Amino acid sequence: MRDVAIIGVGQTPVGEHWTTSIRHLAFEAASHALRDANIDKVDAVYVGNMLSGEITGQSHLGALVVDFMALNGVEALRIESACASGAAALRVGYLAIASELADLVLVLGVEKMTDTSGRQTTAMLAMAADAEYEVSQGISFVALNALLMRRYMHEYGWQRQDFANFAINAHANGMHNPNAMFHMKISPEAYAQAAMIAEPVGLLDASPVCDGAAAVVLAPARYAHILSPAPVKIRASAVGTMPLAVHDRKDPLTLESARLSAQRAYKQADVQPGDIDFFEMHDAFSIMAALSLEASGFADKGQGVRLALDGDIMLQGRLPTGTMGGLKARGHPVGATGIYQIVESVLQLRGLAGPNQVGNAHLGMAQNIGGSGATVITHILEAMDE
Repeated sequence: MRDVAIIGVGQTPVGEHWTTSIRHLAFEAASHALRDANIDKVDAVYVGNMLSGEITGQSHLGALVVDFMALNGVEALRIESACASGAAALRVGYLAIASELADLVLVLGVEKMTDTSGRQTTAMLAMAADAEYEVSQGISFVALNALLMRRYMHEYGWQRQDFANFAINAHANGMHNPNAMFHMKISPEAYAQAAMIAEPVGLLDASPVCDGAAAVVLAPARYAHILSPAPVKIRASAVGTMPLAVHDRKDPLTLESARLSAQRAYKQADVQPGDIDFFEMHDAFSIMAALSLEASGFADKGQGVRLALDGDIMLQGRLPTGTMGGLKARGHPVGATGIYQIVESVLQLRGLAGPNQVGNAHLGMAQNIGGSGATVITHILEAMDE
């Protein structure tokens, strides 16, 4: 197996792109990544996407993208794993390079979620849950996370306001990310007064519905420096799963899939949680941020909220998280989110994160969660020395 490196990155601003088609979003991000990698041809293209067929009426995105980019004949596939589709596409691209089946791979995440009403989009997002035993009972993803958050508060004695710093940190970091959807700070008072969506989940606990695309170019690490002045090595790529329906899990407050994914990544990279310089976590909801921190070994069970309360997740904290705004402030265009996390991690490791730069960043971790945790994909990235 060959080591794999990222030699190019690209992204579009996250927002409501009503006048831009899904192919144009994909083209913009992919073109930026190819230009950053100083190449114009690849051996394969893998597209992470969840809802293009349901929302835009366009499936078969692999063929669509290579056609629109004049890369006809190139291997191209759409990869779907709910909200973890972006990281799943990266996993496929990583395996293609590592197994020597390809030398140059473009991995793209793209999603357009604002072309349908909020009610319709919410119903489509619920397809990532168990259709027969959860969705048929009227559950939504906001409701599932509200149930988890309420149970967490009951089990461990936390109050809703204790979660505020997850959103406050995300918005503070999003302020300086030109590609983030939201450029506004929020206060503890604003968090407390935010409208309820599904109690105790308020508006500032949830990531927004939005559109966007992000892309990376992969190459064998052994000659990455020939192609790029600042390549980033993928030290680990690992997947964990657990039952799709929350009620089928032994402990609904343990993200076993995240624990498995993180532990496999640590073993592959030969590192420990304390070696990680920053963590791009999947803060689709505040409760998911807390559960992810615990499952990944950064906090004891029931204590993920403590990292936010104590400021450990801030840019100057022990474990900076969501360094460019995370899902909450950058936005969560679901199939693209996992690639946005990787692009932002590469910028950190290249020292190009501007006001959001983490000091002495050498090892970063990105974790992308599918559904309510049924699929979790973790990548560990490392800055490559000359």
